Amino acid sequence: MAQSLSKIYVHIIFHIKNSSVEIDKKDSSELYSYIGTIIRDNESIPVVVNGVGNHIHILCVMSKNIALSKLVEEIKRKSSRWIKTKGLLYENFAWQGGYAVFSVSSSIHDKTKRYIERQEQHHNKMNFNEEYLLFLKEYKIEYDERYLWND
Repeated sequence: MAQSLSKIYVHIIFHIKNSSVEIDKKDSSELYSYIGTIIRDNESIPVVVNGVGNHIHILCVMSKNIALSKLVEEIKRKSSRWIKTKGLLYENFAWQGGYAVFSVSSSIHDKTKRYIERQEQHHNKMNFNEEYLLFLKEYKIEYDERYLWND
């Protein structure tokens, strides 16, 4: 092949540190927009970024030119620095060290996008811990619960 081509959808989830202040709803859309810019700056394509006060979900198309861990590191590092410029409320803001990433096939792209867009309604029925455990079970990811919720 003369050309390297790819289209890999990933669903990224990460949480604030337990000791961190939650993201205020008035700041969330600007934060999500900024995260979209970070994704684009890393040659990837943001599809949707959304969440609630204590965590976010991202659906994007991964660039073939960046490692997944590097993309997540860039998103977390730059968005954390950015939100700290939004005032004293966020002076100690931090994301947890870990994250989860799930592959998304083209056949469930639209379903995943709707799920992320409807985070606020979804979390009226289920908290983050319940949601996260469902994803881990659905994707058959083994985990040790002793380390799952630590900062």
